[in-house]
Order: sequence, then structure tokens, then C-alpha cells
Amino acid sequence: MSKLSTMMNVGRELENKLTTVGIASAEELLAVGAKQAFSGLKERYPQVCLVHLYALEGAVEHVEFHCLSKDKKRELKAFCDSLKQDLA
Repeated sequence: MSKLSTMMNVGRELENKLTTVGIASAEELLAVGAKQAFSGLKERYPQVCLVHLYALEGAVEHVEFHCLSKDKKRELKAFCDSLKQDLA
């Protein structure tokens, strides 16, 4: 199993947070996907923001988060906004 921090966009802090929500390896993150991982983070750490979701998606897609397409960023923003409404 590969450490999360070996993935693009995932540093120690994000790795630690992911571990607390049950995602302890790169393989686990790839299996659950960025949106599900972000949902778990948002429940436990309400302060995580859209940039965290971009970072997770970039890790899954193996690209720098700022290189995600405009369409993908729009999709992720809509998802993030829907979570805010669900938690309100």
C-alpha cells in the first residue's frame, strides 16, 4: 500500500486528515474517489474548502490541482456547494 503523501497534491496535513476518516493509503483514495473522500473530510473538518476537493481530484487524476479543466472545476464546485446546503 502506498502512502497518501506520495500522491500529487497530498501533503502531510491532508494525509493526516484523510487517515482520520478511514482513508489510509493511495489505493483507498483511488477506490473511494475525491468526492466521497471530501464528504468525509467535510463532516469531520467543516473548515475544509473547495481547494481541498480540487487537491483530492488532482491526486486521483494524477495532475496538479490547478490543471483541472474548467468543466471539472465547475462540477466540483457544484458538489462542494451542495454539501454546504446539506450541512446547513
